[in-house]
Amino acid sequence: MTFIVCEPCIKCKYTDCVSVCPVACFKEGVNMLVINPDECIDCGVCVDECPVTAIFPEEEVPEKWKEYIEINTRLSAEWPTIETSKDPLPEAEEHKAIESKRTLLDESPAA
Repeated sequence: MTFIVCEPCIKCKYTDCVSVCPVACFKEGVNMLVINPDECIDCGVCVDECPVTAIFPEEEVPEKWKEYIEINTRLSAEWPTIETSKDPLPEAEEHKAIESKRTLLDESPAA
């Protein structure tokens, strides 16, 4: 089992989860984080740290976000590792309550 970052992270990119991860399995894109399933040790400490409830155990990913299992796997192979917390995106507060954000995902790696 691994943990999956889902749609609520898009355009928010809070990094509270990164600061508690013992293995640096988070990868950073321009406007979202993902988890590398090959590096995640399934500890789950990141789940409660996420202020937008974007992280789920793989087997508990809501049906509407199942595509994020593949998205995390694919993008984690391309994006750089993030090991320290950063400020959330400037638009995080206005986007955290938006329900449908899939079209806003930028698949580019963080600079």
